[in-house]
Amino acid sequence: MTTFLKLLRIEFKRIFSNNVLLAIFFGAPILYGVLLGYVYQQAKVVDLPIVIIDQDNSPTTDKIIDAFEDNEGLLVKSLRFTPGTIKEEMPFEQYAAVVTFPTNFEADILQKRHPEVRVDLNMANILNANTASKHIQSVLMTLNAGIEIEGLKKQGMNADQAKSAYESFKINFNKLYNSTGNYVTFMLPGLLAGIMQQIIFLAMALVFARDFEDGYFGDLVKESKWSLYHIALKSTPFILMIPVMWFLVSLFIPYFKIDAAIYNFPMLVLVSLLTLGSMTIGMLFSIAIPSQLKATELLMVISTPAFVLSGFTWPSMAIPDSINAIAQCIPLTQFLSGFRKVAFYGGDLKAIAPEINMLLLIILITFIAMVILLQFKISRQRKKQSRLVNDTQN
Repeated sequence: MTTFLKLLRIEFKRIFSNNVLLAIFFGAPILYGVLLGYVYQQAKVVDLPIVIIDQDNSPTTDKIIDAFEDNEGLLVKSLRFTPGTIKEEMPFEQYAAVVTFPTNFEADILQKRHPEVRVDLNMANILNANTASKHIQSVLMTLNAGIEIEGLKKQGMNADQAKSAYESFKINFNKLYNSTGNYVTFMLPGLLAGIMQQIIFLAMALVFARDFEDGYFGDLVKESKWSLYHIALKSTPFILMIPVMWFLVSLFIPYFKIDAAIYNFPMLVLVSLLTLGSMTIGMLFSIAIPSQLKATELLMVISTPAFVLSGFTWPSMAIPDSINAIAQCIPLTQFLSGFRKVAFYGGDLKAIAPEINMLLLIILITFIAMVILLQFKISRQRKKQSRLVNDTQN
């Protein structure tokens, strides 16, 4: 035990002497948490620039334009009577949409000829286009209903009769689990989890690879011939430090006023399993690839697309089965699936049992592979040392 504690102190010294590791492990979660939190702090997209082409220039179109200007999601950047040079302006102004009212728009409405309002959406940015489309439809459908009801009233119906004649049924949308459509609530927790997986990957990728590169692994092998001893030695500092980083990262949730239940036992289980899964994968790569640079590069190949493949923003059912099968083997995928169940739906351990089982399977497989591979490298290193001793004695 005394030898283990002595080596553990050396491990801490080696960790804190590595500026790159310190910057990744301590700096990245805090920096990215602050950066991404403030990026999404506005919570929803507002003031999307649109162009209105009013070829009718009538009281009716004036009323509709006023409604567009009152909508918080839209900003009437330009009001004109002819299209002009919109195509030339688009690369610079990047309008979200162009709304065109045709000539004789008001007259056609009065004569029941059902004129068409043309809406051209800029699909280069799908999020902006979808948001703009939603707001534009809201304005036009509301005014369309109002115009229709006014027309029925002119035919002799009273207000209640006109309204009931126009509305065959009512629609009531009740938004659950993120009722305000807050984008920071939607994106930030998933991004923070992705960042934590990535920094654990990269930190653990350096632990054995660095020893192989500078020869310290040979000194460690002299102390113990068992792989479990070395795994415990290398993982203990991170088992002590990673919970601190998780706690600091979790503070971004209340700081940015995200309504998510994260301080509970099921979430603790998920966080622990994500940590262990990321550690075992990182250490496996560190043992298999005796180069810090190559180990980190290959782990980046896994961690970079992990958030996209996780199904957190793009549904897993829309991902091809072959790719989705790979995604299910990444700890982040299971964590984010369970996170949503616990944080937003109020799920318990039973609700996240599939994710827990998959995370345990990932940990078990990578741990066994890590133990076997490290034991092989220890045996090879000890044989090499024995040969050197024999050669020296001879």
